[in-house]
Amino acid sequence: MSIPINQVIVFTTVARTGSFIEAAVELHLSQPALSVAMKNLEQALGGKLLARTTRSVTLTPEGKAFYPIARRLLSDWEQSMQDVRNHFALQRGKLDIAAMPTYTTNLLPKILADFHSQYPNIHITVHDVIAENVVQMVREERCELGITFAPEDAPDLNFQPLFKDRFVAILPARHALLAKPQLTWVDVLAYPHVSLQRPAGTRRLIDQALQGKGLSLTPAFESHQLVSIGRMVNEGLGLSVVPSMSQGQMEEMGLHCRAIGAPVIIHSVGIVTRPQHVLSSAAQAMEKLIRAAVSNP
Repeated sequence: MSIPINQVIVFTTVARTGSFIEAAVELHLSQPALSVAMKNLEQALGGKLLARTTRSVTLTPEGKAFYPIARRLLSDWEQSMQDVRNHFALQRGKLDIAAMPTYTTNLLPKILADFHSQYPNIHITVHDVIAENVVQMVREERCELGITFAPEDAPDLNFQPLFKDRFVAILPARHALLAKPQLTWVDVLAYPHVSLQRPAGTRRLIDQALQGKGLSLTPAFESHQLVSIGRMVNEGLGLSVVPSMSQGQMEEMGLHCRAIGAPVIIHSVGIVTRPQHVLSSAAQAMEKLIRAAVSNP
């Protein structure tokens, strides 16, 4: 049988004060209510904890044995309550988020720095995984938040768009196509291509868009990692097309990024969460910063 914490509080207060009257005043209870709570506790435990006379209240042997236990229970209870308060106040806790590498490399670090400056006691684990695995980790409740491209088949999850991302071509320095004012897919596909590897959703999106224009992509090289693709392009192994949010990363490698059309390929980046699931205070704070980063880049 579980014992309500208020009964333990009544017992320890009576034991400490040695008086039902003083305990009732301290706890803001009527004496009948205090007596009922004490009676219920003794019934739940199976015997008398207090020996009460007209002049005094003393502990029975069992009461003496239970008193330090009751004090410890109250201490643990208060600590547990404080832990919950700290979680709500973002003074303690942990947060797991999943995000595709393009986002974690280019946009997330600044957001994490802002979050840490405001909530230094929250431990964050970033799961840097491909877009499809972001969806799976949120679905399996391994992460509260996921940042990824709009999933094609995830009716069991919520997707909240943040911004649109357009694919751009990346070219090494002094490439002939840099002289053209506008690039098309026909221009880019005339050279060997370094591509994202299937089953990446972005690769599927590119294939579908090209098929709609009667074009096809036959990569000379493939990789799951954009940084590897950038290195290959820089070595002259071919050209590639990557999400525009990786533009800064590519330019740091010495590559040139150019808008590409015919067709223009755009996809939505957003936050994936579980429906009917209340986010923790830490996750809510992180979501707010992620949205603020879009409004104030």
